[in-house]
Amino acid sequence: MEIAHTPREDSANAGNAPWTRQEFEAQLNARGAGYHIHHPFNVRMNSGACSPEEIRHWVRNRYYYQICIPRKDAAILANMPDRTHRRLWIERILDHDGYGDYQGSAAGGMQAWTRLGEAVGIPHEELWSLRGVAPAVRFACDAYVNFASKAPWQEAVCSSLTEMFAPQIHKDRLASWPMHYPWIEPEGLAYFRSRIPLAGRDVAHGLQVTLDHFTTREAQHRALDILQFKLDILWTMLDAIEKVCLDPDRTPKGLS
Repeated sequence: MEIAHTPREDSANAGNAPWTRQEFEAQLNARGAGYHIHHPFNVRMNSGACSPEEIRHWVRNRYYYQICIPRKDAAILANMPDRTHRRLWIERILDHDGYGDYQGSAAGGMQAWTRLGEAVGIPHEELWSLRGVAPAVRFACDAYVNFASKAPWQEAVCSSLTEMFAPQIHKDRLASWPMHYPWIEPEGLAYFRSRIPLAGRDVAHGLQVTLDHFTTREAQHRALDILQFKLDILWTMLDAIEKVCLDPDRTPKGLS
């Protein structure tokens, strides 16, 4: 997967010296301006303007992203030569796939998302069938998994740093959905609640890897390009979801 490059200063320019760790981290955080929390569909959803079917369409499509996350993380894990990093990274897979008998808090993110689906009126068999997932959502998610499997592991780790911006989007849903969508069973919102502390843990590791690895100005720009690539994936997914909501006749039928 080729990633577009941002404009660079002339390499002979004195301004091409690497940013300090603090400056580099600030540059990464600044990319939050392009996070999908600002997408018009997400803004509309959190303001209570979505219909029940639009909420269900979003849940169906985001489930495809959920099932791609552990595949993405397994691809990164396979490319990690260092045991210490692997021991930390494997927690991400278990967070989504679950532990043991899939009961209670050990059920994992995918099971929690299934509960969200049921809370909005999607039987789990329907959700798991992947019927109604927009082709563009599939393409975007598959591109992310493909990138993670082929890129140097440090670059794939960097792509996960959209998690820096995730806690706020979960907090917004927890604050606004019970008010705007009282028809959604409250226990279905557990996924959003569980991701807030996990995102903080994961960001600490991913940020350390990124700050340690991308230590020249050229490399730091590369990291920003990678983070933008992931931001674009998330934004594109909402573009596709919104398009179907505006034109219900475009809803994919019979996908599996």
